[in-house]
Amino acid sequence: MCVHMENFCSYRTPTTIALHDVDYFVLVGPTGSGKSTVIDAISFALYGTVPRWANEKTIALALAPSATSGKVALVFESAGRRYGVVRALTRSARGTVGTKEARLDELDPSVDPAEGVEAMLAASARTVADGDRVTPAVQRITGLEFKYFTQCVILPQGRFAEFLQAEPRKRQDLLVQLLDAGTFELVKQRAGEEARAAEVRRESAEARLAGLADADEAAETAARRRLDRLRALGDEVGSALDGLREADAEIAEREKDAVEGRRALAALGALALPRHVPTLAEDIRLAAERAERLAEDVTRLEEQEEAARDRLAGLGDRTALELARTAHREHARLSGEIAEAESGSADAHRAVTGAEARVADARRRLEEAERERQRLRDAHTAADLARRLELGEPCPVCLRQVTERPRHHAPAALDKAERAVTDARKELDAAQAEETARKNALSVLEEKLAGLRRQLDAQAEHLRDQPDAAGVDERLAAIRSAEKEVEGARRATAAARKEKNRADADAADLRKEAEQALTELDRARDTVVALGAPPVDRSDLHAAWTGLLAWRDEEEHRRRQDTDALEERLRAARLARDERARALAATLADHEIAAPARLEPDTVRETIVNARNQAEHRLERVQERRREAAALRAEADRHAQDARVAHALAVHLRANNFENWLCGEALDLLVATASETLRELSDGQFALALGDRNAIEVIDYAEAGMRRNVRTLSGGETFQASLALALALSDQVARFGGGARGLESIFLDEGFGTLDPATLDTVAATLERLASGGDRVIGIVTHVPALAERVPVRFEVSRDGTGSHVEKKSA
Repeated sequence: MCVHMENFCSYRTPTTIALHDVDYFVLVGPTGSGKSTVIDAISFALYGTVPRWANEKTIALALAPSATSGKVALVFESAGRRYGVVRALTRSARGTVGTKEARLDELDPSVDPAEGVEAMLAASARTVADGDRVTPAVQRITGLEFKYFTQCVILPQGRFAEFLQAEPRKRQDLLVQLLDAGTFELVKQRAGEEARAAEVRRESAEARLAGLADADEAAETAARRRLDRLRALGDEVGSALDGLREADAEIAEREKDAVEGRRALAALGALALPRHVPTLAEDIRLAAERAERLAEDVTRLEEQEEAARDRLAGLGDRTALELARTAHREHARLSGEIAEAESGSADAHRAVTGAEARVADARRRLEEAERERQRLRDAHTAADLARRLELGEPCPVCLRQVTERPRHHAPAALDKAERAVTDARKELDAAQAEETARKNALSVLEEKLAGLRRQLDAQAEHLRDQPDAAGVDERLAAIRSAEKEVEGARRATAAARKEKNRADADAADLRKEAEQALTELDRARDTVVALGAPPVDRSDLHAAWTGLLAWRDEEEHRRRQDTDALEERLRAARLARDERARALAATLADHEIAAPARLEPDTVRETIVNARNQAEHRLERVQERRREAAALRAEADRHAQDARVAHALAVHLRANNFENWLCGEALDLLVATASETLRELSDGQFALALGDRNAIEVIDYAEAGMRRNVRTLSGGETFQASLALALALSDQVARFGGGARGLESIFLDEGFGTLDPATLDTVAATLERLASGGDRVIGIVTHVPALAERVPVRFEVSRDGTGSHVEKKSA
């Protein structure tokens, strides 16, 4: 056995516990470290639930709290086969935990378990079940439902006493599973079903036999007589069929002659004079004359067009004149723009002069304001200095000794002079900006005027050898008139040429039509050459057609008379044939044979053969139905016997209460085995026995062998009794199941802490003896050091911030 966990409960990191080489092991560690979770993983892998969760449908507790996915895998062996079961879990965006995958595979047992759980799972021989079908498949393999699995293989914490204290009916349900006693109930049910089915088959055979009432000796005699008459009929109708063949041959010959006559009349009737033949020659002549006249018109118009083109060429280059006219217009435009630009330039000069004058005035006013401001500054400085002069001290200005302080009138306010300077400076800046703008505008105008004058000079140079504007317009008007004349002549010539081409095409079409008419004449004559059509003169199309049609009229009259005579002989032959057919149909009717729609020799013979075959099949069927009737009578008797036997088996199984007897015997053996173990565990004080209605009771030898209800035992005593029963169940699972059921394992989760040292020593010895047999794996979970130290293989379980961890140790 090998169990693997990823994000299962407290096991965050991938953890594998290999038990393939372990017979007896213990899981030890602090409370809450994850010891019982290892046992839970085995249960969850097999059944998708854990005993401690109370609700079998709960799976949310299986996934680690913050994990989004997890997996539990178990490799185990049962009945000599290796299986692998995997259950993968996932958490949705809403936090709901669900099963992503569940799969049970039969594995290749040749893979060494030492290679690891992944290698064993990868060696899948076949998939046994997946999804919701995994748990039922596990139940079939182990032979145990989940509720009995937790009483025979896994004994969870707090549930040791379930089987001990269970009601007799529930204990019997477990024994039924262990013994496969339900098979006998199935046998009883199957026997009843088989009895009913045999009865239905008997009734069905008798009903089919009733449907074969006509399969008797009289029916067989009638079928044989019918076959003999049909076999003789073939000889009777032989001469009649020969007469039909002769009549059919004569009719075929007459029909062939009539068809040939009708075909000749059709060929003669198809000859007809084409509608255009009488006028075709005149049409060809008129078309040729029209084409010749139009050719002369084209030549005359082409000469007129050439003369118009010569006159146009003598008027000069129109492009040069167009350029000259454009140059005259540009010269006039530039002259006007220059006059306008010169006027603007004079205005700009005047504006610049005015701006320069305003700048000079503004500069003068700024200088006056600055002088006034400086004067006031000096006055303020002198008044302040006068106030600070000390008599007898040298004057800081003249350096003479001060003998008397000078008197100064209070000077005007200095801030007004400051504002006057600021305003004057702003006025100067504005005047200078205006002056710059006026000068820039003047510069632009002067540059534009210079450019216009250069363009005017270029246009004057271009017009030096050209006439004046009026002369240019006059010559262009003459050129336009000449171009219109040339265009008119061109269109007239093109129209005449197009008309001539159309006339040439019409003449060619008429000539081609004449050639086609001759071809049609030859083709029409070819259709009646075999009928004796005379030769024709191809030089005169109309005369040729007239001669051919005259011959047609004479030949058609003669051949129509011959064809009418042929049709009359054909009708007489058909009437004679119909008379023969009616006589043959009457003969067939006398023999109860439906005549075919058309009485032809081969069809009639085939009909007679089919009737004879049907008579043979009828005789064979009557004989077969007689044999079938005999077989059905035997079948009905056999099914009746089967129904009596199956009914008797069902009655015996029901009357003897076989299941109750078998479970009672198994419970006796189970209690006797557990009683021996309990004697050892209790040092001879207790034993187990069955009371009324198969209730398990405890015999207390310390109380003179008094029988007690198991619910009166103390906690430690209850554990001893429960352990004895659990060990007995585990020991008997393989024996009850014929060696093909269970996991050959038992897992005990806690419960040892209530035992005194002596009992604990006895329990340890009992488990050691059970493990020494080597036919099952025993695992325990305990906090009792004295018991853990005696187990040969110890798995130490610890837990930290990353989850639970397991480390294998040996004693």
